[in-house]
Amino acid sequence: MKTIETARVVLRNFAPEDAEGLLAYMREPRASCFMSGKLDDLDAAISDVRSRADSDDAIAVALKSSGELIGDMFCMFEEPDTFSVGWNFNAAFEGKGLASEAARALLHHLFTDRGARRIFAYVKVTNPRSQALCERLGMRKEGVFREFISFINDAAGNPIYEDTMQYALLKREWVGQA
Repeated sequence: MKTIETARVVLRNFAPEDAEGLLAYMREPRASCFMSGKLDDLDAAISDVRSRADSDDAIAVALKSSGELIGDMFCMFEEPDTFSVGWNFNAAFEGKGLASEAARALLHHLFTDRGARRIFAYVKVTNPRSQALCERLGMRKEGVFREFISFINDAAGNPIYEDTMQYALLKREWVGQA
């Protein structure tokens, strides 16, 4: 992916030096949808960073001032002109507007450079921070999928299904915000 810089963050491909930063928030993922990516140690983080580095869909978000990894985003292309996006940020950097700044830059890139007509995000009903981020970006809630997906199992090994919201934004809506 082409590197994108904003006032405070840089969006770029993952690099070897991101392993410690990734481990910092993936040792104990806060959202169940990231549990499959849980990392137990630095070796696992190094391996994960290597696999992410080869994908333009996996986006590292780093502080512009220091290069420190503070989170990651993804964008998955769906024919013919739609992208699914998501984000996962280190809680230590919450409340500073960095996720909004990074996500806004990603949406701008997808609409302007990648020809997106529509962008959507799935958000757990129990994740108000991510819902608020979607709304700050101008995305609208399109619906709630009841017992949509399971990322974890209960003690007996049965899937625990989660309600999931879908937010979306059309290019014409994005342009209208400017």
